[in-house]
Amino acid sequence: MNFLLCDGQMDRTDDEMEPCVKANRVGRESGLENVSSGSSSALPLQLKAMVRIRSKYLRRMRPEHGASPSSPEPTTATRPERSASPHRRKGRRRMSRVMFPSDRKKYLPKNRDRSRVKLFLFLFFIVVFLQVYNAIENLDDHVEKYDLDGLERALYREVFGQQETLETLMYHLNDYLSTYAHQRPLVLSMHGASGVGKSHLGRLLARHFRSVVGNDLVVQYFTLHHCPLQESPENCTSKLIRRVTKVVTQAEEEERIPLFVLDEVELMRPPLLDMLRTLMQPKQTNEFLNVVYVLLSSLGEEEITAYYLQNASASGAEQLLRQTLGKLHPLWEEPGVEIIPLTLLERSHVVQCFLEEMTDEGFYPDPANVERLAGELAYHRAGGKEYAKTGCKQVVAKVNLL
Repeated sequence: MNFLLCDGQMDRTDDEMEPCVKANRVGRESGLENVSSGSSSALPLQLKAMVRIRSKYLRRMRPEHGASPSSPEPTTATRPERSASPHRRKGRRRMSRVMFPSDRKKYLPKNRDRSRVKLFLFLFFIVVFLQVYNAIENLDDHVEKYDLDGLERALYREVFGQQETLETLMYHLNDYLSTYAHQRPLVLSMHGASGVGKSHLGRLLARHFRSVVGNDLVVQYFTLHHCPLQESPENCTSKLIRRVTKVVTQAEEEERIPLFVLDEVELMRPPLLDMLRTLMQPKQTNEFLNVVYVLLSSLGEEEITAYYLQNASASGAEQLLRQTLGKLHPLWEEPGVEIIPLTLLERSHVVQCFLEEMTDEGFYPDPANVERLAGELAYHRAGGKEYAKTGCKQVVAKVNLL
C-alpha cells in the first residue's frame, strides 16, 4: 500500500513531511475504498458497516482539510439555508405556575414553610364556639334557678284580664334573669286603675320569689305602712336605703338577684322618690346593679282609662304615660324604667273574680247569683263592651254581704 512510503523518514522537517502525509492519506482512503468495493463478499457485515461509516466521515472531512486558502468562504447570502427538521422539538414556554392533574391530590413541597394563620383561626373558632356554648348553658341555668315557667303559669291562672301586661312582664323578667352581670337594675313601673289587680300581682311575685331565692332576698314595701304620714320622709329614706343595702349585699354573696316590690308609690313623698332614682342609676357598685324593682302605682289611671276606651288596648300607652309621669317626678324619665300599663277589666273578668271569691269563702257559685252581683257594679261602655270602673275591688265586700 502507498500509505507506507514515508516510513523511516522521521528526520525530515514539517514542510518536507507535508507532501508525504497527504500522499499517505490519499492512499489510505483509496485502499479502503478498494477494500469496500472489491472484497465486499469476503468481509463480515459489521466490518462493512464500519467501513461505510468511515468513508462517510472522511468524505465530510475532506473539504475542511483540503480546501485551498484562496478559495472564498461562502457568505451568508450564498450559504444554503438550514432546513428545519420535522422531528425537531419546538421550544415551549415554561409556565411559572405548576399545574396539577385534576384526578390527583395537590401536595406542597416539603421544604416550603406552611403558614400558621390557618391553625390560629381554627383554634380561635373553637374557643369562640365553646364560649358561646357555655354562655347559652349559663342562660338556661339562671332561668331555671328562678323557675319563671312556674311563675308564668301562676300569674295566668290567678290574674284575670291582663294578658298584654303579663306578656310584657314575663318578657322583661326572662331577659333580665337570664344572666347575672348587668349594667343597670331592672325597674318595672306598673300603673293601672283601682281594682285591676296591681297589689294582687305584687303579692304573687313576692310569694314566688320567696320560694326560689329565700325570704331574706324579697322585700314588700307598703308606703302607708312603712312610712306613715306622721314620720318624716328623711327618716323613711334612711331606713329604706339601709334595708336595700343589707339585702343587695347578701344577694351578692349568694350570687342571686333580689326582688323589691314597692306598693302605693303614688303616696311616696319626693325624698323617697329621689332616693329610688339614685338607686336606679347605672354607675354604681355591682351589688346595686343586680336588683329587680317593681313599682305599683295608680298614677296615670285617667290617661290609661281614656286610651283603653278609645283603642280597646293598652299597647302604645307607655309613651303617653312616660310624658305624664315625667311631669310629676324625673324618676319616670329615666331610660332604665320600664313602664307597663294595666288594662281595664271587662264584665266577664269581674264574673271570674266573683266565682273565685265565692269558692274560697265556701259559697255555692250560683251563676244567676253571680250575674246579679256583677250587675250591681258600675261600668264604662265602649265598642259594645263593658269595662268595670272599679275592677274587682268591690268583689270581696259584695261576697261578705251574702
